Amino acid sequence: MSSEVSTDCLVIGAGPAGLQASYLLTRSGRDHLVLEAGDAPGTFFTRFPRHRTLISINKPNTGWDDPELNLRTDWNSLLSDDPSLLFTGYTPRYFPHADDLVRYLADFAAKHDLPIRYGTSVVSVTRPDDQFVVHDQHGRTYRAGRLIVATGVSRPYVPPIEGVKHAERYDDVSVDPADFTGQKVLIIGRGNSAFETADNLIETASVIHVAGPGSLKLAWQTHFVGHLRAVNNNFLDTYQLKSQNALLDGRVLDIRRDGDSYLVRVSFQRVQERVKEIRYDRVILATGFRFDASIFAAGCRPRLTINDRFPDQTAAWESVNVPDLFFAGTITQARDFKKSTSGFIHGFRYGVRALHRILEHRYHGVPWPTRDLARDAVTDTVIERVNRTSALWQLFAFLADAVLIGSDGTLRYAEEVPLAHLHEAVGRGDFGDVESYLAVTLEYGADHDRVNPFDVTAGRTSQEDTSGLDGRYLHPVVRHFRAGVLLAEHHLTENLENEWDSEDVHRAPLRAFLHTRLAPAGVGSP
Repeated sequence: MSSEVSTDCLVIGAGPAGLQASYLLTRSGRDHLVLEAGDAPGTFFTRFPRHRTLISINKPNTGWDDPELNLRTDWNSLLSDDPSLLFTGYTPRYFPHADDLVRYLADFAAKHDLPIRYGTSVVSVTRPDDQFVVHDQHGRTYRAGRLIVATGVSRPYVPPIEGVKHAERYDDVSVDPADFTGQKVLIIGRGNSAFETADNLIETASVIHVAGPGSLKLAWQTHFVGHLRAVNNNFLDTYQLKSQNALLDGRVLDIRRDGDSYLVRVSFQRVQERVKEIRYDRVILATGFRFDASIFAAGCRPRLTINDRFPDQTAAWESVNVPDLFFAGTITQARDFKKSTSGFIHGFRYGVRALHRILEHRYHGVPWPTRDLARDAVTDTVIERVNRTSALWQLFAFLADAVLIGSDGTLRYAEEVPLAHLHEAVGRGDFGDVESYLAVTLEYGADHDRVNPFDVTAGRTSQEDTSGLDGRYLHPVVRHFRAGVLLAEHHLTENLENEWDSEDVHRAPLRAFLHTRLAPAGVGSP
């Protein structure tokens, strides 16, 4: 094997995002190589989640025969043209075992014969000229004009708590409940990993406290799937029904060893920062992970954002300070942090496809796919898309379909464009002649995360209101822009079955809105 390899594009990481990127590059015939530290794809999922149950749903039985619709409830499959490579065929479990995902990813890589070098750990990345130079642990060198980093969040976050060295970490603490029998346990963290750990210990630990600052956010209310999921929140019952366990709303100030146990000082937010010292037998850190930028030399190290958790990125998922350095996968959640789904497979698989289209245009002159659209077909096209699309459904309020309006009145339709990129690309002329444009999204209503969805009195006006403006649940929105400036918007009212095709409630109001936006004098309704 040569000690130096040159390629157009180097992908670092063969997790779900790296595989998705490689599949798209392979299908387009682009020269590239994937470097993976593990001996198989998806190494992260061989260890995490620690208790081996995924919170990404898997629903083989939907009642639909449309593969596009089925992706709305299949949160683990990657995008490909092979119908046999759907995760729903690997297990019927709604919340699957992590090992099934590892098996699926291995099959995806093998069946598509993706160019992956396993057992290849990147130890340094430099950029002495217009190419990146990457070195692995064996001393081999790789050169590429651009990088796609798909390494995920691999570095555990250790908060600056005095005495934190006494705590055990989520990534290596025992997952055998018997090891905690009769013990009083503090878990520091308020995410799914913390509550997953707590639920595992309910039957054996004597007392469990889960601590962290701020208000606890529940996914069923915020609609952000990274917030606490119902599958992990049995612990809340044990707290509110007075079964010894508790949720501590406050900051852990310090941890100190005292004989065979630990004394922990907690500053409580609910009682004006009152500080209380509590004794525990075990303290566990479940405070999440972050992007590891240590492999990058100072001259090409990407700037970080959101408390240095993620690389800072442009609307094209490119480093804001290192040209030709792109990101894919869960680390792209910096673009829609705790708002949409870029941190999860069912979101970033579409993000990677959009990234590929951006790279195809920038480096190979391939325009974003569009199709001509007749003026009288706009209403039907929008209705058909919002009733079927999985991409706009999953990456809600982030991806948009676009109706591009030329200066001569001609219309073109582009699918699944990141909204922020759409504004920039139109401004640069990437989509050609565009006088103005419509952006079609699916999104939740204003302040949806502040409303209890089970309170029938919350967030509603009259029963006759069909504007959709008061709809807190997912619904289509059509906005008209010129040069990035909002001119008008229309909300299609939400629907229990997510079928926005009623003539009176959905089609007619949309048709009237589009008529005012698109139809020149003397031209029929769209």
